[in-house]
This record gives sequence, C-alpha cells and structure tokens, in this order.
Amino acid sequence: MLTHLDSAGHAHMVDVGDKPLAQREALAEARVRMQPQTLQLIQQGGHAKGDVFAVARIAGIQAAKRTAELIPLCHPLALSQVSVALFAEEPDAVRIRARCRLAGQTGVEMEALTAASVAALTLYDMCKAVDPGMCIEQLRLLEKHGGKSGAWHAAG
Repeated sequence: MLTHLDSAGHAHMVDVGDKPLAQREALAEARVRMQPQTLQLIQQGGHAKGDVFAVARIAGIQAAKRTAELIPLCHPLALSQVSVALFAEEPDAVRIRARCRLAGQTGVEMEALTAASVAALTLYDMCKAVDPGMCIEQLRLLEKHGGKSGAWHAAG
C-alpha cells in the first residue's frame, strides 16, 4: 500500500509527528563504469579538475542534506551523520557507498540513495570530457536499520 496518498487518492506528505524517535540508518550504493584509462587518471591524481573522489564525496554529503528539496514529499531531516566512500574496482569502475544516520521519526533511505546518486553524477561530470561514455549503474539500497519495520538487507 502506498502511504503518500490521502483519503481522496491525492499525493501528500505523510504525517510522522506521532511516531516515536528511533535510531535509523541506511546504506546505498551506485557504480560508475568507465574506460580503464579514466580510472587510472583518477587514481593517479592526474585529472585537471583535481581530486575527483574528494569532490564527489562532498557533493554526495551535500546532496543527502538537501534531499527534501530534490524529492517531492520527502521529509526534511536533521541528519546526524553522512558518509560517502568511493572505491576503485579494477579495471574499469568506481563503487560508491553512502551511509546516513539520525535519531528521528522517519527513515533515511532516500538520503542515502540521493547521496550515492549525486556522488556518481559528480564523478561523471568531472570526467565526461575524457570519457563521455561512462555509465552510472546499480543504484540501490543495500540495508536499512531502525524504526517500526526494523532491519532490511538486500539479497546478494
């Protein structure tokens, strides 16, 4: 059942005001596939725009904090922690993992997914001049914890 519909069937923001505070956490990931030379350029720090991983990490963190401005009906949240990590996967990909935490009344899955996707888009933006054929793939939620529904982990 979709919970973002009111009794008349119209989209609305769900009222979470009566829900108890709970520690909540979500982990999401994305993958960016590229030419092996592009990954080597990033790893060697030879990119003209600077440290690609550092800029993508900051972009992901900033995006998580602004998720409610980007995703309609998403609650604005006071995140207590956001981390974005980028890992080179030889020979031709970068895996991005974004984790968000808070003590709140609603989950942080959208914040983690937004962080991973914006970090991937930033990596693409910084490298598109040398590799316009990069592919952002596998954006997904890996796990979530806390709240009424408890823990969930992606299969495989």
